[in-house]
Amino acid sequence: MAKICSGLVSENEASTPCDRGSRAARRRRMEIRRFKFVPSPEMEEGQKRQKLNVCRPSFSRVCGNAVENSASDEEKQLVVVESGRAEAKEISISNQALNLSFATGCSSPSDRVVPEVCDEYPKFGFASVCGRRRDMEDAVAIYPSFCLRDREITEMHYFGVYDGHGCSHVATNCRERLHELVREGLESEDPSPTEWKSVMERGFRRMDKEVIACNESIFGATKCRCELQSPECDAVGSTAVVAIVTPDKIIVANCGDSRAVLCRNGKPVPLSSDHKPDRPDELRRIEAAGGRVIYWNGPRVLGVLAMSRAIGDNYLKPYVSCEPEVTITDRTAEDECLILASDGLWDVVSTDTACGVASKCLRGKGQVPPCSPRGPAVGLLETSDETCSDASMLLTKLALARHSTDNVSVVVVDLRRDT
Repeated sequence: MAKICSGLVSENEASTPCDRGSRAARRRRMEIRRFKFVPSPEMEEGQKRQKLNVCRPSFSRVCGNAVENSASDEEKQLVVVESGRAEAKEISISNQALNLSFATGCSSPSDRVVPEVCDEYPKFGFASVCGRRRDMEDAVAIYPSFCLRDREITEMHYFGVYDGHGCSHVATNCRERLHELVREGLESEDPSPTEWKSVMERGFRRMDKEVIACNESIFGATKCRCELQSPECDAVGSTAVVAIVTPDKIIVANCGDSRAVLCRNGKPVPLSSDHKPDRPDELRRIEAAGGRVIYWNGPRVLGVLAMSRAIGDNYLKPYVSCEPEVTITDRTAEDECLILASDGLWDVVSTDTACGVASKCLRGKGQVPPCSPRGPAVGLLETSDETCSDASMLLTKLALARHSTDNVSVVVVDLRRDT
């Protein structure tokens, strides 16, 4: 041992006994320690990390004060946007580093599909943030006037929030495909409530089958960003809350624990119900199928999944269902906005608080028409609304200030009519 140690110290110290517990010995061991650098997959392939496309909405004083009565002193210090801008940066909340790379109001063109020509679009805004999670597994889909009738744009607008678990590829597939499957199922120009329910259920089932087929194929597994191979991909899934806004109705299909809330005259109107394993009807369904709900850090299907319905999760079928619950709500003159969000928001922010924040942001900018005329080749950057973006971003910041541990994605749609 003395010979080994003598090779690590100077000649004058070679005769000194090697004291492993001494401070000098520990210092020398630290000096010779080797650090291994492991490049990321993107660097190995010689690709640069994609720069985040961030919209910079200006924050109004009204929106900045919208959570004044609902946040503590510590939280108020955190719900701040310097110089009225949301920037991609890292800040510290409760001495924990959070990845606050916001996608607000818009995203890259490859993430969305928008019609080439449209007379008017609804006003909307969204914000999506990784939060305390290591990876971003949420996805947001916004397709204004997503349905064509005889090559004419219809006033059906599609909004969706997908909260993935296990990996992001199921949520990403839902963002890219689910609206197309729903559109293919729309046969009539004005579907009845029964037809809407059938269209949504059929679209969700087809999406589930596509996800499972993608996971089982070699091609689908190798494309997966988490580099998992089947059967590991069977443990990946996503919630889905989808809203289709028409001139007179709001159709919501929900599968999982994401949520849709309508703000009507300043009061929240739930448009979906969370699919939790301990919900009485869901518990009966799971047990009737031969499954069990085990309480492991909360109720979970077989002690694994904290929701009873999702797209994907092939290894938990038939206990975890992909069937959505569909609600159809008539629009009124008192409707203010629609909020779609993942459970990263709803775990720490009540529907009353979220509705109050969004309503104050919208009212702060005055009563404006919900739609604005647009020209040809319109992208989401032009159609996203500053006020709705303010509201959605403020809600995500409030969730982070209240120590949400999940990804947070929020979509706000302005439903006010021109008066």
